[in-house]
Amino acid sequence: MKGIILAGGTGSRLYPLTSTINKQLLPVYDKPMIYYPLYTLITCGITEFCIISSPEYLPSYEKLFGDGSQLGLKITYKVQYKPRGIAESFIIAEDFIKDDTVALILGDNIFHGMPRVKPLLEGAIIFAYEVNDPSSYGVVEIDENNNVLSIEEKPKEPKSKFAVPGLYFYDNKVVEYAKTLKPSLRGELEITDLNLKYLDKKQLTAVKFARGTAWLDAGSAETLFQSSAYVQSIQSRQGIKIGCIEEECFKRKLINKAQFQSLVDKAPVSEYKQYLLKLL
Repeated sequence: MKGIILAGGTGSRLYPLTSTINKQLLPVYDKPMIYYPLYTLITCGITEFCIISSPEYLPSYEKLFGDGSQLGLKITYKVQYKPRGIAESFIIAEDFIKDDTVALILGDNIFHGMPRVKPLLEGAIIFAYEVNDPSSYGVVEIDENNNVLSIEEKPKEPKSKFAVPGLYFYDNKVVEYAKTLKPSLRGELEITDLNLKYLDKKQLTAVKFARGTAWLDAGSAETLFQSSAYVQSIQSRQGIKIGCIEEECFKRKLINKAQFQSLVDKAPVSEYKQYLLKLL
């Protein structure tokens, strides 16, 4: 399975913070926001990634991660010239996906304590997270056996309290399906419409997040602050770092001890470096 991180968009909800910087490069406590979605996909066993962003910000991501080889990863980059919808990601990354299955995560979504996901050969997997204000999200209706009954995008009268977070798993037909989508009224290829195609074919599975699983959408000033506060609180109490990609790659043996030592040596004197030193 390959992984796509969508890090585009204008970040208008975070204005003026995003006047000169891409949203996913903003700090969430002690790391750039994009570290967290990358970490999530690494924990799913993915090692090949495509980061999609605006042309003016891609050089910043390339400077941050390079080709990923220092982490035992393969990272490529694609341009989304205008925010034409989440589902466009699969069309942009068609030559990256090739014949593989693929996971897509939104660059401003942060997960902590999520369940392991079994690899899939066909169909699609979405997640269900109980929220107080479902009308602000895509909403999934599921029966007692977790079968998907319906999906609606920001409904005025939601059929359930389960929101669909920005993490999706698809088989290789996703590119074909994405190409058949029509733009919505706001001119975008909607991820909900893509999921509905899988639902129509009875190939859509929903996985409920267990109690204690954290999902944070850091796309507004308030939720960006909440995300930083959450990360700070957990890290301070438990002495671990959420979203530490170097640690996860080392733990999964994507890099050896000498390569990990090289990463530590290159890091400037900082609290983050001290944490990495402790791991050695």
